[in-house]
Amino acid sequence: MDFLMTPLVLIALLAFSMFKVLREYERGVIFLFGRFWKVKGPGIIVVVPGVQKMVKVSLRTVVMDVPPQDIITKDNVTVKVNAVLYFRVVDSKKAIIEVEDYLYATSQLSQTTLRSVLGQSTLDDLLSNREEINAHLQKVIDEQTEPWGVKVANVEVKNVDLPQEMQRALAKQAEAERERRAKVINAQGEFEAAQKTCDAADLIGAHPPALQLRFFQTLLDLSSGDGTHTYIPIPFDLFDSLRNKGKDT
Repeated sequence: MDFLMTPLVLIALLAFSMFKVLREYERGVIFLFGRFWKVKGPGIIVVVPGVQKMVKVSLRTVVMDVPPQDIITKDNVTVKVNAVLYFRVVDSKKAIIEVEDYLYATSQLSQTTLRSVLGQSTLDDLLSNREEINAHLQKVIDEQTEPWGVKVANVEVKNVDLPQEMQRALAKQAEAERERRAKVINAQGEFEAAQKTCDAADLIGAHPPALQLRFFQTLLDLSSGDGTHTYIPIPFDLFDSLRNKGKDT
Protein backbone atom coordinates (compact mmCIF):
# COMPACT_ATOMS: atom_id res chain seq x y z
CA MET A 1 0.00 0.00 0.00
CA ASP A 2 2.82 2.39 0.93
CA PHE A 3 4.53 1.44 -2.32
CA LEU A 4 1.49 2.67 -4.27
CA MET A 5 1.07 5.85 -2.22
CA THR A 6 4.52 7.20 -3.06
CA PRO A 7 3.91 7.57 -6.83
CA LEU A 8 0.49 9.07 -6.15
CA VAL A 9 2.01 11.66 -3.86
CA LEU A 10 4.65 12.51 -6.46
CA ILE A 11 2.00 12.83 -9.17
CA ALA A 12 -0.11 15.04 -6.89
CA LEU A 13 2.88 17.27 -6.12
CA LEU A 14 3.77 17.45 -9.80
CA ALA A 15 0.21 18.38 -10.75
CA PHE A 16 0.08 21.01 -8.01
CA SER A 17 3.37 22.56 -9.14
CA MET A 18 1.97 23.03 -12.65
CA PHE A 19 -0.34 25.79 -11.45
CA LYS A 20 1.11 29.29 -11.09
CA VAL A 21 -0.64 32.44 -9.92
CA LEU A 22 0.28 35.75 -11.52
CA ARG A 23 -0.85 39.08 -10.06
CA GLU A 24 -2.61 41.76 -12.09
CA TYR A 25 0.66 43.59 -12.78
CA GLU A 26 2.64 40.43 -13.66
CA ARG A 27 3.06 38.46 -16.86
CA GLY A 28 4.71 35.12 -17.50
CA VAL A 29 6.86 34.61 -20.60
CA ILE A 30 6.57 30.88 -21.39
CA PHE A 31 9.29 28.91 -23.20
CA LEU A 32 8.53 25.46 -24.64
CA PHE A 33 11.67 23.30 -24.97
CA GLY A 34 13.73 26.51 -25.00
CA ARG A 35 11.69 28.28 -27.66
CA PHE A 36 9.32 31.15 -27.00
CA TRP A 37 5.75 29.97 -26.84
CA LYS A 38 3.46 32.70 -25.45
CA VAL A 39 2.90 35.32 -22.76
CA LYS A 40 0.41 34.33 -20.05
CA GLY A 41 -1.30 36.06 -17.17
CA PRO A 42 -2.64 37.45 -15.01
CA GLY A 43 -4.46 34.84 -12.93
CA ILE A 44 -3.91 31.06 -12.70
CA ILE A 45 -1.78 29.59 -15.49
CA VAL A 46 -0.43 26.10 -16.18
CA VAL A 47 3.30 25.49 -16.68
CA VAL A 48 4.33 21.89 -17.37
CA PRO A 49 7.51 21.12 -15.38
CA GLY A 50 10.41 19.84 -17.48
CA VAL A 51 8.72 20.90 -20.70
CA GLN A 52 7.94 24.58 -20.15
CA LYS A 53 9.73 27.33 -18.29
CA MET A 54 8.26 30.63 -17.13
CA VAL A 55 10.06 33.94 -16.68
CA LYS A 56 8.05 36.42 -14.62
CA VAL A 57 7.94 40.10 -15.66
CA SER A 58 6.50 43.05 -13.72
CA LEU A 59 4.58 45.71 -15.63
CA ARG A 60 4.65 48.32 -12.86
CA THR A 61 6.49 51.61 -13.28
CA VAL A 62 10.07 51.43 -12.04
CA VAL A 63 11.66 54.48 -10.38
CA MET A 64 15.42 54.31 -10.88
CA ASP A 65 18.05 56.69 -9.55
CA VAL A 66 20.80 57.56 -12.01
CA PRO A 67 24.06 57.87 -10.03
CA PRO A 68 25.92 61.22 -10.13
CA GLN A 69 27.83 61.65 -13.37
CA ASP A 70 30.81 63.93 -14.05
CA ILE A 71 29.73 66.19 -16.89
CA ILE A 72 31.86 68.63 -18.90
CA THR A 73 29.44 71.16 -20.32
CA LYS A 74 29.71 72.83 -23.71
CA ASP A 75 31.38 75.86 -22.11
CA ASN A 76 33.99 73.64 -20.36
CA VAL A 77 32.53 73.64 -16.83
CA THR A 78 32.80 70.40 -14.84
CA VAL A 79 29.69 69.55 -12.82
CA LYS A 80 28.18 66.51 -11.11
CA VAL A 81 24.64 65.70 -12.18
CA ASN A 82 22.25 62.98 -11.05
CA ALA A 83 18.75 62.18 -12.26
CA VAL A 84 15.75 59.93 -11.72
CA LEU A 85 14.20 57.72 -14.40
CA TYR A 86 10.59 56.50 -14.66
CA PHE A 87 9.94 53.55 -16.98
CA ARG A 88 7.89 50.38 -17.36
CA VAL A 89 7.77 47.24 -19.48
CA VAL A 90 5.15 47.41 -22.23
CA ASP A 91 6.21 44.28 -24.14
CA SER A 92 7.11 41.33 -21.90
CA LYS A 93 8.40 39.20 -24.77
CA LYS A 94 10.95 41.81 -25.93
CA ALA A 95 12.02 42.61 -22.37
CA ILE A 96 13.09 39.00 -21.85
CA ILE A 97 14.28 37.97 -25.33
CA GLU A 98 15.86 41.11 -26.77
CA VAL A 99 18.05 42.04 -23.78
CA GLU A 100 19.68 40.00 -21.04
CA ASP A 101 18.73 42.24 -18.10
CA TYR A 102 16.49 45.14 -19.04
CA LEU A 103 16.86 46.83 -15.64
CA TYR A 104 20.65 46.87 -15.80
CA ALA A 105 20.65 47.81 -19.48
CA THR A 106 18.28 50.73 -18.91
CA SER A 107 20.38 51.95 -15.99
CA GLN A 108 23.61 51.90 -18.01
CA LEU A 109 21.94 53.53 -21.00
CA SER A 110 20.56 56.35 -18.87
CA GLN A 111 24.01 57.10 -17.45
CA THR A 112 25.72 57.29 -20.83
CA THR A 113 22.88 59.33 -22.32
CA LEU A 114 22.99 61.75 -19.39
CA ARG A 115 26.68 62.42 -20.00
CA SER A 116 26.21 62.72 -23.76
CA VAL A 117 23.19 65.04 -23.78
CA LEU A 118 24.28 67.32 -20.95
CA GLY A 119 27.75 67.58 -22.46
CA GLN A 120 26.15 69.36 -25.42
CA SER A 121 24.50 71.99 -23.17
CA THR A 122 25.98 75.10 -21.58
CA LEU A 123 25.91 75.68 -17.84
CA ASP A 124 23.24 78.39 -18.17
CA ASP A 125 20.99 76.01 -20.13
CA LEU A 126 21.54 73.30 -17.55
CA LEU A 127 20.49 75.62 -14.74
CA SER A 128 17.64 77.49 -16.43
CA ASN A 129 16.20 75.23 -19.17
CA ARG A 130 15.68 72.15 -17.02
CA GLU A 131 12.32 71.20 -18.55
CA GLU A 132 13.65 71.21 -22.11
CA ILE A 133 16.66 69.10 -21.10
CA ASN A 134 14.41 66.61 -19.27
CA ALA A 135 12.19 66.26 -22.34
CA HIS A 136 15.20 65.73 -24.60
CA LEU A 137 16.65 63.08 -22.27
CA GLN A 138 13.32 61.25 -22.14
CA LYS A 139 13.03 61.22 -25.92
CA VAL A 140 16.59 59.95 -26.51
CA ILE A 141 16.45 57.20 -23.89
CA ASP A 142 12.96 56.09 -24.91
CA GLU A 143 14.01 55.70 -28.55
CA GLN A 144 16.87 53.40 -27.52
CA THR A 145 14.86 51.27 -25.08
CA GLU A 146 11.92 50.76 -27.45
CA PRO A 147 13.46 47.60 -29.03
CA TRP A 148 13.59 46.11 -25.52
CA GLY A 149 9.86 46.65 -24.91
CA VAL A 150 10.61 49.34 -22.29
CA LYS A 151 8.76 52.66 -22.27
CA VAL A 152 10.50 55.62 -20.59
CA ALA A 153 7.78 57.90 -19.24
CA ASN A 154 9.87 60.66 -17.68
CA VAL A 155 13.41 61.74 -16.83
CA GLU A 156 14.13 64.38 -14.21
CA VAL A 157 17.51 65.98 -13.52
CA LYS A 158 17.65 66.19 -9.71
CA ASN A 159 20.82 67.96 -8.59
CA VAL A 160 23.56 69.92 -10.33
CA ASP A 161 26.63 70.21 -8.08
CA LEU A 162 28.96 73.06 -9.05
CA PRO A 163 32.60 73.55 -8.00
CA GLN A 164 33.17 76.05 -5.20
CA GLU A 165 34.86 78.60 -7.45
CA MET A 166 31.97 78.42 -9.90
CA GLN A 167 29.47 78.93 -7.08
CA ARG A 168 31.33 82.05 -5.97
CA ALA A 169 31.45 83.36 -9.54
CA LEU A 170 27.71 82.82 -9.98
CA ALA A 171 27.03 84.54 -6.65
CA LYS A 172 29.04 87.59 -7.77
CA GLN A 173 27.25 87.60 -11.10
CA ALA A 174 23.86 87.46 -9.40
CA GLU A 175 24.84 90.29 -7.03
CA ALA A 176 26.03 92.45 -9.94
CA GLU A 177 22.77 91.76 -11.78
CA ARG A 178 20.74 92.80 -8.72
CA GLU A 179 22.75 96.03 -8.40
CA ARG A 180 22.25 96.78 -12.08
CA ARG A 181 18.50 96.30 -11.79
CA ALA A 182 18.39 98.51 -8.68
CA LYS A 183 20.23 101.30 -10.50
CA VAL A 184 17.94 101.01 -13.51
CA ILE A 185 14.84 101.16 -11.30
CA ASN A 186 16.23 104.15 -9.37
CA ALA A 187 17.08 106.00 -12.59
CA GLN A 188 13.65 105.23 -13.99
CA GLY A 189 12.04 106.59 -10.82
CA GLU A 190 14.08 109.80 -10.97
CA PHE A 191 13.18 110.25 -14.63
CA GLU A 192 9.47 109.82 -13.94
CA ALA A 193 9.66 112.23 -10.97
CA ALA A 194 11.42 114.86 -13.10
CA GLN A 195 8.85 114.37 -15.84
CA LYS A 196 6.00 114.87 -13.40
CA THR A 197 7.67 118.00 -12.00
CA CYS A 198 8.00 119.45 -15.48
CA ASP A 199 4.37 118.67 -16.22
CA ALA A 200 3.31 120.38 -12.97
CA ALA A 201 5.43 123.45 -13.74
CA ASP A 202 3.89 123.74 -17.20
CA LEU A 203 0.39 123.44 -15.74
CA ILE A 204 0.98 126.03 -13.03
CA GLY A 205 2.65 128.38 -15.53
CA ALA A 206 -0.40 128.24 -17.71
CA HIS A 207 -2.68 129.06 -14.72
CA PRO A 208 -1.14 131.73 -12.39
CA PRO A 209 -3.84 131.40 -9.70
CA ALA A 210 -2.78 127.78 -9.27
CA LEU A 211 0.69 128.99 -8.29
CA GLN A 212 -0.74 131.22 -5.56
CA LEU A 213 -2.88 128.36 -4.23
CA ARG A 214 0.18 126.18 -4.10
CA PHE A 215 2.05 128.93 -2.28
CA PHE A 216 -0.67 129.21 0.35
CA GLN A 217 -0.72 125.43 0.79
CA THR A 218 3.04 125.46 1.40
CA LEU A 219 2.65 128.19 4.03
CA LEU A 220 -0.06 126.16 5.73
CA ASP A 221 2.18 123.11 5.85
CA LEU A 222 5.07 125.14 7.31
CA SER A 223 2.95 126.82 9.99
CA SER A 224 1.42 123.53 11.17
CA GLY A 225 4.82 122.07 11.94
CA ASP A 226 6.33 124.90 14.02
CA GLY A 227 4.26 127.15 16.33
CA THR A 228 7.13 129.57 17.18
CA HIS A 229 7.29 131.21 13.77
CA THR A 230 4.79 133.42 11.96
CA TYR A 231 4.64 133.42 8.18
CA ILE A 232 3.15 136.41 6.33
CA PRO A 233 2.10 135.73 2.76
CA ILE A 234 3.08 138.36 0.19
CA PRO A 235 1.12 138.43 -3.07
CA PHE A 236 3.12 137.74 -6.18
CA ASP A 237 1.61 140.83 -7.81
CA LEU A 238 3.65 142.98 -5.41
CA PHE A 239 6.87 141.51 -6.75
CA ASP A 240 5.67 142.21 -10.29
CA SER A 241 4.90 145.88 -9.48
CA LEU A 242 8.27 146.37 -7.80
CA ARG A 243 10.01 144.81 -10.76
CA ASN A 244 8.17 147.14 -13.16
CA LYS A 245 9.09 150.24 -11.09
CA GLY A 246 12.72 149.25 -11.13
CA LYS A 247 12.62 149.11 -14.90
CA ASP A 248 11.01 152.58 -15.14
CA THR A 249 13.74 154.19 -13.09
